[in-house]
Amino acid sequence: MENEVLKVIKSRRSIRKYKAEQIKDVELQTLLDAAIQAPSANNIQPWHFTVIQNKEMINEMSDKIKSEMIKSDNKQLVKMSKNMESVFYQAPTIIIVSGKESVQSALVDCSAAIENILLAAESIGLGTVWIGLARFLFKLEKEVEKLNLPTNYQPFYAVAVGYKASKIAGPSPRKEDVINYIK
Repeated sequence: MENEVLKVIKSRRSIRKYKAEQIKDVELQTLLDAAIQAPSANNIQPWHFTVIQNKEMINEMSDKIKSEMIKSDNKQLVKMSKNMESVFYQAPTIIIVSGKESVQSALVDCSAAIENILLAAESIGLGTVWIGLARFLFKLEKEVEKLNLPTNYQPFYAVAVGYKASKIAGPSPRKEDVINYIK
């Protein structure tokens, strides 16, 4: 079976090279509208989205993340921090996804919202990459304060968004031995 949704799911890739041009407001709103349509446990919708389009702030956040990565005991993270120009790959828009601290399922619910952002972006021709390394920034209280989050919300992840700067190769091979059937 094949349809438009399945085509988007299969074509979406993490993009790590963006054009400098800022995305359009209508495109950003499309992504945010898709995010808030995500499923959530008991329909609590415990998410909050912080959109950052200030290049200086994005660069400062990237530098802070890299400096925290360098302090890590993980040699791979240290090496990555030294080799990457920007944690956000020069994307012009960053969306920080936060969840309400009192909601047990907030991380899962926010992850579903992120997946909606990723798929919606692909469907309208934008590139994205889910930034797990943002967690290094979220350990710094002063940096979290700059995000001006609502009270009792915790930032989980960031999503870099922009226009793709180059064509991306097709999908890498997928593992096929990851399914069990019990009938």
